[in-house]
Amino acid sequence: MTRSILITGASSGIGQAVAELFLAQGWTVGLLARRADRLAEIAAGHRRAIVLAADVTDPEAVEAGFDRFCTEAGHLDVLFNNAGIFTPPGLIDEIPLSDWLASVNVNLTGMFLCARAAFSRMRHQQPMGGRIINNGSIAAHVPRPESTPYATTKSAITGLTKSLSLDGRAFNIACGQIDIGNARTPMVDGLAQRHAELNPEAPPMEAFDVADAARSVLHMADLPLEANVQFMTVMATRMPYIGRG
Repeated sequence: MTRSILITGASSGIGQAVAELFLAQGWTVGLLARRADRLAEIAAGHRRAIVLAADVTDPEAVEAGFDRFCTEAGHLDVLFNNAGIFTPPGLIDEIPLSDWLASVNVNLTGMFLCARAAFSRMRHQQPMGGRIINNGSIAAHVPRPESTPYATTKSAITGLTKSLSLDGRAFNIACGQIDIGNARTPMVDGLAQRHAELNPEAPPMEAFDVADAARSVLHMADLPLEANVQFMTVMATRMPYIGRG
């Protein structure tokens, strides 16, 4: 049976890179994001691609997307719970409440809704079980300056991962988390530009090929359910993560 994965935030960045790799590897891939036109471009020429235009913050749209995927694919093996946003930077007393709420809605509630939908289907499908891979961030451990909403929501994902790992044991559902540091995506390119503007004398911000992040997700997804990568960190080798400033 062809293995299947549903990827949220599949229209750009890490989600797109993961989707393209899994399609190349012969998986059935559900592409879930808001931009149907971008998803259609990524799916073009791939008969195992399933376009699922949906907003991860909309509970009904999430449920409908998972229902359609499971109907067409027949089985949900893996969820890559990836959709996320990085709101404009600022000190906490300068951040508009609307930016905080948007970050919570996408990065936390959206990931909860998608994990909930995947867990339910994995628990009740035959054969029972599956794998959920949450896209966390090294920002949960070492946040960037002026990034309270992002760092806070990504810290919460670790709690979601641990809870799903614990509750999933009885249903053969594995859950792991990947924390990615500075993979080259449009979001990271924007952060790098801001870094250069604020620190013109500083070295360029270190980054690495997003394809290497995608291969890391493939490794996690490809394991048999008796094995699990609980937490993985993959990052630019020379970024200032380890050590003291």
